Amino acid sequence: MEKAKVFFTKDISPESVVKMFQALEIRLPGKVAVKVHSGEEGNQNYLHPEFMRPMVEYVKGTIVECNTAYDGERNSTEKHRRLLDDHGWTKYFPVDLMDAEGPDIVLDIPDGKVLKENRVGRHIADYDSMLVLSHFKGHPAGGYGGALKQLSIGCASTAGKCLIHSGGLITDQQIVWDYMAEQDVFCESMADAAASVARYFADRIAYVSMMCNLSVDCDCCAVAEDPCMADIGILSSLDPVALDQACMDLIYQSKDPGRDHFLQRVESLHGTHTIDAAAQLGFGTKEYELICIDSQKV
Repeated sequence: MEKAKVFFTKDISPESVVKMFQALEIRLPGKVAVKVHSGEEGNQNYLHPEFMRPMVEYVKGTIVECNTAYDGERNSTEKHRRLLDDHGWTKYFPVDLMDAEGPDIVLDIPDGKVLKENRVGRHIADYDSMLVLSHFKGHPAGGYGGALKQLSIGCASTAGKCLIHSGGLITDQQIVWDYMAEQDVFCESMADAAASVARYFADRIAYVSMMCNLSVDCDCCAVAEDPCMADIGILSSLDPVALDQACMDLIYQSKDPGRDHFLQRVESLHGTHTIDAAAQLGFGTKEYELICIDSQKV
């Protein structure tokens, strides 16, 4: 597989998100789903709708999310819609909870390492293309969260999230936490699920990741640590595997005093195993060319 192109800028601004998307030279056709993280109630680190607004408006997109499988303010359609209102998403954009009602759509994964199917919200079929806007940060279950997590856990329905967390055994959120998969199996399940969504949209999907508010905790945490590292920049790619690898490489190359704390979270949970597994599935590559556009016109 050829090296993927990953674009990078140090400038973290709403305008730079658009600039990084433009660098990809892709046109997302038809109705565009824009996958974001809506932020759990109480979380201080998630990226707010005002930051995303120019990008979402540029592609004339619809914000899409899915319900969670853990206790909180996003684990039912009623509560999640209320939080989307409270966090301001519905103030600026059309918003769609893709699994607001069933039945789920089942995506086959014939070459999956663990999962042979993924379950996503039925509304995914309403979209012709997808833009994945990821806040790159740590994660208390997966080690880190980036584009691959947005594709997998982020796009899965509640039942799909349970399948991923249990290594394909459970779809019931009431008991899934009693059947958590071994860590590497969980990471491979995320890679499997990510592959199914990336392949579903094929050449009609693009990815932009924001490396800011770099906490070891995810935006799904109601009580999250404050960021432990300084902001790094914004990256974009048409390859989610290369994008996550590039983000991790920038963490490893950093001389920030908080780097080791961030990496302890990632490494203790085998976070990069998800990237390795995704590369082995062949829907992306870890080999990339990093192109800095700060001094270029795009």
